[in-house]
Amino acid sequence: MSEVLSGAAALITQLLHAALMVVAAPLLVGIVRWLKARMLGRRGASPLQPWRDLRKLLRKRPVLAENASAVTEVAPVVALAATFAAAILVPSFALGMALGPAADLILVAGLLALARAALVLAGIDAGTAFGGLGAGREITFAALAEPTLVLAALTLTIIAGGTNLDAIGTAFTDAAPTLRISLALVLVGLLAVAIAEAGRVPVDNPATHLELTMVHEAMLLEASGRHLALWEMGAALRLLVWFGLLATIFAPFGMAPAGAGPVPWAVGLAAWAAKMGVLALALAVVETAIAKMRVFRVPEFLGAALLLGLLAAVLLFVSTGFA
Repeated sequence: MSEVLSGAAALITQLLHAALMVVAAPLLVGIVRWLKARMLGRRGASPLQPWRDLRKLLRKRPVLAENASAVTEVAPVVALAATFAAAILVPSFALGMALGPAADLILVAGLLALARAALVLAGIDAGTAFGGLGAGREITFAALAEPTLVLAALTLTIIAGGTNLDAIGTAFTDAAPTLRISLALVLVGLLAVAIAEAGRVPVDNPATHLELTMVHEAMLLEASGRHLALWEMGAALRLLVWFGLLATIFAPFGMAPAGAGPVPWAVGLAAWAAKMGVLALALAVVETAIAKMRVFRVPEFLGAALLLGLLAAVLLFVSTGFA
């Protein structure tokens, strides 16, 4: 009977988590935009505005380019499905969900890479100059971001004994609070990667004075209607996935343990909302302070994150070997 109750609790938790991801992703984007507007002295749109935009776009039929193939129609569905799969694997308010055994950091990274590949293919499918430019830069940035995530997974494997997110959250929750230089380096590196991977680094082209993020948005210039709504929802989920990873790995406090009931879930939900609020505020501060970044600075930005991940792994190897 206890096993049946535990399985039912895990399934209910998983369903609640999936619904929370769908509802919270556009809301998180709206909150970040509202915070940035308030910091700049403007009133700003309502945090619910992304939901209104999605509803409006879903009612419109997409317009396809003459040279577009079936890739343009399939890519947004694949990207959204992969990102949503990653989102439901990353714990939010509780551990021990039904898909907890499959919640591996490497698997989440692979799903995000699949979504990125779909975005790149959609960018180059129509054959436009901006799409190809953005796709090439996206691949360049990914070549630095993905190794950083792998090095972070290696460091976490040594510390927590595996890359399962449930196991990592449980290990860091139960461990005595100590200062680990390796974890601090991994945190800074993942923060940099999260900002870049979620498309939150504004890049301009000073030669032509284009006020355009010449990476992610450049690949979506041909998207419209329902297709654009799917891309926007996928981008919001991607940001929420990265926030969830940071919260699960580095701030797992407040999460309901496996097999818990409604009261621990409510406490975990409140803690999760507080962590998302802090991260949203931090992101708004960073974006307001940076304003614009030259495009050739982004590889340097991600290269520094890769170096921090490598230093974290090396320091941990050295300290473990002499322990």
